Amino acid sequence: MSGNFVLYGGQGTGAVAVEAALVLAGQAYELVDVPDAQTLGRLLPQMRQVPRLILPDGQAMTESEAILIRLAELLPHAGLAPAIDDPARGQFLRWMSFVATQVYAHFWLKDDPSRLVPDASLHSQVSRRIEARITDCWAVMERETTGFAAAGPWILGQGPTVLDAYVAVVSRFRPRRRRFYAAAPRLGEAVRRLDADPRLSRLWDERYPFFDGWEDD
Repeated sequence: MSGNFVLYGGQGTGAVAVEAALVLAGQAYELVDVPDAQTLGRLLPQMRQVPRLILPDGQAMTESEAILIRLAELLPHAGLAPAIDDPARGQFLRWMSFVATQVYAHFWLKDDPSRLVPDASLHSQVSRRIEARITDCWAVMERETTGFAAAGPWILGQGPTVLDAYVAVVSRFRPRRRRFYAAAPRLGEAVRRLDADPRLSRLWDERYPFFDGWEDD
């Protein structure tokens, strides 16, 4: 590969998972910060979303799940995903897709219920139901990945992988970590381990800082 990785991201967004993966891989990257909606519209007028990653060969990628999987492929030395012939590879792909489609996708509506529900009096109800659905999905993932506990302390046993980074960031969105921990205690142990990883301490401080009460609704 030639050139550099260029990441368009914002503080407290899903792009932080991509930054975490790059840091864990020891990979240098250029960050283009997108601090607000106005800047987002100017820099990324088509989809108006982050993350957006420019690969060293000039290709542009969006969609957190796809970016994270591709990074693991391009940076195999970092061990951020099971290898193609690893028996855990299928489950890795399954749960990456699950987080993207069954959890992360809900935030498009949760962030602005008026996108689909014009009646403002219903927005709080929509939000509560989405949060309940997200919590249920974390519980499903907890049950279905329990078998990996014997292999190690991360979501798929050995790790951390980009799946751990993805869950660590997305589980900080509402309904926040307290409900996540209650629904998925083993997943909670894995992401708290990543929260405390010294390689990521500067990243968390700058891009998704911890503060009093951050785990609560």
